[in-house]
Amino acid sequence: MDPVTHSPRLRSDSSSSSASQGSKSKMFLRQRLNQLLTCIEDMSSDEEASEEVSRTLDEAFQLCGRFVPTDSFRLHVVTWNVATAEPPEDVTALLQLDVQPPTDLYVIGLQEVNAAPVRFLSDMLVEDSWSHVFMDTLAPRGFVKVTSIRMQGLLLLLFAKQIHLPYIQKIQATYTRTGIFGYWGNKGGVSVRFSFYGHMVCFLNCHLAAHMNYALQRVDELEYILEAQDFDLTDTPHIRDHKVVFCFGDLNFRISDHGLHFIRSSINSGRLNLLWSKDQLTTMKAKEPFLQEFEEGQLNFKPTYKFDRNSENYDTSSPSKSWFLFKMSTVALPLTMYRPRPLQRCSTTLLFLLTSLTWGLLCVWLGAWHRELDPPSGKKRKPAWTDRILWRIKPKSPPPEEEEQEEQEEQEETASTSADQEPDEYPLLVTQDKYTSLMSYGVSDHKPVVASFSLELRKCFDTPLVYISPVGVWSADEGACLTYTVQEDFMSSTWDWIGLYKVGFKSSSDYDTFVWVREDELPEISEVIQLYLDRDEIPLLGGDYVLGYYSTNLQSIIGLSATFQILESKRAVMEGLVPENINGLNK
Repeated sequence: MDPVTHSPRLRSDSSSSSASQGSKSKMFLRQRLNQLLTCIEDMSSDEEASEEVSRTLDEAFQLCGRFVPTDSFRLHVVTWNVATAEPPEDVTALLQLDVQPPTDLYVIGLQEVNAAPVRFLSDMLVEDSWSHVFMDTLAPRGFVKVTSIRMQGLLLLLFAKQIHLPYIQKIQATYTRTGIFGYWGNKGGVSVRFSFYGHMVCFLNCHLAAHMNYALQRVDELEYILEAQDFDLTDTPHIRDHKVVFCFGDLNFRISDHGLHFIRSSINSGRLNLLWSKDQLTTMKAKEPFLQEFEEGQLNFKPTYKFDRNSENYDTSSPSKSWFLFKMSTVALPLTMYRPRPLQRCSTTLLFLLTSLTWGLLCVWLGAWHRELDPPSGKKRKPAWTDRILWRIKPKSPPPEEEEQEEQEEQEETASTSADQEPDEYPLLVTQDKYTSLMSYGVSDHKPVVASFSLELRKCFDTPLVYISPVGVWSADEGACLTYTVQEDFMSSTWDWIGLYKVGFKSSSDYDTFVWVREDELPEISEVIQLYLDRDEIPLLGGDYVLGYYSTNLQSIIGLSATFQILESKRAVMEGLVPENINGLNK
């Protein structure tokens, strides 16, 4: 018989045999469970036997817990010191949009975003240019900006696939200044924490002190940020209380001891491993216990600082010259912001000039003081891995205090099992799949660094807190009705609202219209509540939309409807309305 034609039958027999054995095993277990139920009825009066059976069942439940399936999610982290530059037109490569499997979460940390006074104020009123670029790129692919935080030049953005929005809760953002003795935000850290399917995670974007000689100060700043930032929840009041912490940014650690020629020669020859032992973060990690809790992928990419802009060439400028130009521009800053009116009094102009002169002298004095601390060498900057991405898994238990060590050892001897040895009911595993830099981006003197992670976790819950759906057919020719139902108890508020979002919306504030939830009283669990929208609030041109329930207390969308269609208004068709001439009617 032909083995080629016969082989499928053999594989089929094998598969059938495996399935048959699996069915027999399940049937056998069911029979044993039925026997156990009968035994429990017979031993109801025997307390000792009941306790023994209970302990055995606990072990069985723990064993079953090891085989509970987990879900895998993709996380993409970006860190980039943009050196006040405007964003490039195309960030597709930066976001790795075409990789498989697709990404679920994007976390983007930027440093040195343009924070000039006028620009910073305008960014506070509307989204900054970097946020716009990322939102415009990700929104058509189904990503929504969940939250963001900015402290001067530090910017942290969180994007998530739309389907994950109801399961991202307890969002909080905070910041810590470390510049000028903690009073200035040019250096420091900004963080965002949230619950992802019940797992508490935190992302920290840092910009630490610069220059070769300040490695210890950088360590102190990072430790201070980790300890200083706190949150409202009692179970995770600090950064290191979270199950997973991602720490990234321009950490500014340099390559010590080696000279410029040796570093560049090692880079050009591809022998990056010769530089690892002198990387300041690596050496500091060997000395600092809190740094040892963080993990990092191998530095198999070229150092990301310092480059000539719009090139892949390392720094060819003169630091002393650039330092002088920077100080001169600082002195001239007030003059560029001042435009005297034609008829302005001479006394006012003179007062301003005196103020500018005082400011200039102060800058010169600060510059001299700075040069005494870190004098320009007249040499080109040595390349360094300043831009890093680290992560930390929360230890199962903190190390014992010295005075408690003896007592704990006694407890461990008497205890049959240790709490740390018990399997985690809801584990979360982090695997780094990629850690690299992107040399093609040249708008800054830093190259961006990206890392991709797989998050394997067992969901603590997979039901949204609120179910929401439209009722009937929606059209701008008549009013519309929707219903929502609270599935679980949560901190609802009469300030909660339901937004109508066009498919491809960019953030929770990017709604076409909204309606407040019921104002008179808070809903009961499983109670079906109806709300109405006037026809004037329905978009005239129709399209594909979703409804989203926004929780004021949780600062997130906790319920999304399925996509539904709003019919184009007959009135809009008859009157020939188009988007550019609708004006104030409705979009």
